[in-house]
Amino acid sequence: MAVKPKKAGAAQQEDLNFNHIVSQQFDRAAEALESPKALLTQIKVCNNLFSVQFPVKTKNGLMVVKGWRAEHSHHKKPLKGGIRYDEHVNADEVMALAALMTYKCAIVNVPFGGSKGGIQINPRAHSEDTMERITRRFTFELASKNFIGPGINVPAPDMGTGEREMSWIADAFSALTPTGIDNLACVTGKPISQGGIQGRREATGRGVQYGIREAMQDKKALKQMGLTAGLAGKTVAVQGFGNVGYHAATLLHDEDGCTIVGLSEWDGTIVNPKGLNPHKVAEWRTEHGTILGFPGAKSIKNPLAVLEVECDILVPAALENQITMANADKVKCRLLAEAANGPTTPGGEAILLKKDIYILPDIFLNAGGVVVSYFEWTKNLTHMRFGRMEKRMRELDQRLLLDGIEHMIDRKFEARLREQLSHQMSELELVRSGLEDTMVTAYQEIRDIFFKRKKVTDMRTAAFVCAIQKVAASYRSLGIFP
Repeated sequence: MAVKPKKAGAAQQEDLNFNHIVSQQFDRAAEALESPKALLTQIKVCNNLFSVQFPVKTKNGLMVVKGWRAEHSHHKKPLKGGIRYDEHVNADEVMALAALMTYKCAIVNVPFGGSKGGIQINPRAHSEDTMERITRRFTFELASKNFIGPGINVPAPDMGTGEREMSWIADAFSALTPTGIDNLACVTGKPISQGGIQGRREATGRGVQYGIREAMQDKKALKQMGLTAGLAGKTVAVQGFGNVGYHAATLLHDEDGCTIVGLSEWDGTIVNPKGLNPHKVAEWRTEHGTILGFPGAKSIKNPLAVLEVECDILVPAALENQITMANADKVKCRLLAEAANGPTTPGGEAILLKKDIYILPDIFLNAGGVVVSYFEWTKNLTHMRFGRMEKRMRELDQRLLLDGIEHMIDRKFEARLREQLSHQMSELELVRSGLEDTMVTAYQEIRDIFFKRKKVTDMRTAAFVCAIQKVAASYRSLGIFP
């Protein structure tokens, strides 16, 4: 997590309203399309915004809690999007995030409309009992206005929430609808024991890894970046060491051989050009309550300092509006991989593009969470464990194949082949395989638009064009628009 940058100098002339920024990004992409204005307006606007405030009794007395749930688009049902707990969250932020959910679902071909929720509270400042009361009451409020349900609107974790909060939501919803057979599908990101799915916790971070990995194999993109193919040995700085940033850092470090040269949290940045072990940094944070002071690293009491670390790949995985007109010229990466929602303002992006920095936009790169949420939702609806129905048939097919070829090849190779083919993929392996294929396919669709359309000059615009075209196709199929 990071602090919001102060307005200074040129940044004072920049509109930092997140909802306005997303609208600007949409408008830029719309200029590259020849769609009816009415259709574009329908896609752009937020359909519904539910605002609520309610009292909650705490050990310190009564407090009034404010919350929102935005429904951006109903072109697909149900709607999907996380619930954010943050003391700075507001209606504009929730609507902007809901719009991004619509676009990212379209990009990765997940059949959901976009939604988002938020409660204006600092979860670290309250007891578990108070947070449970707030979560359950918010669930009741959503249910009373038909803003939650397996076929209506399906929340998920976001900043400040996790499996614990999702389990409270699922339990509260089940209490309200005791005869619902598909109640567990009312929310995703649940614990495994409560209908969750293997790989959901790491999903957004792993999606970031897969997206970066694919970009680092793209010859045209590499030419713009001035980098060689592959991730081994590439230097990476990560802003934000929460769920997304932690998993992105550890996966790039462990599986791809990247050197993590910078990490930041809400209270500061640590830097080591020779490399940081993210697992040991996490252990240090658990023991000391901060990443600052980590042995062998330079500690800087400024969470934004990580954005200025010299590296091949910069991964902002914290809040929106982190790279602005005030600091974009100090960014020293070749690939900006937006793991957070809206980390770069339009003014900041213009500066980065002039420096030929290749940007993987948020509406593509952090879609891993909703992809795996889709897997969890379908698992809850079918009431069937992944792979269960086809397991026996696959075993029989593989046995026939092996029996037919065992006399045609040498025994050592036959043994290795038998071991490989007889391996039964676990739920976790199936989830990872499905996520990787989804991210690779989405990247290729976006980069084709970027490199082949004359009016598209950057990857973000290409991603928005990709999303708008798919949402427009859904509305046209309803027979409402030409």
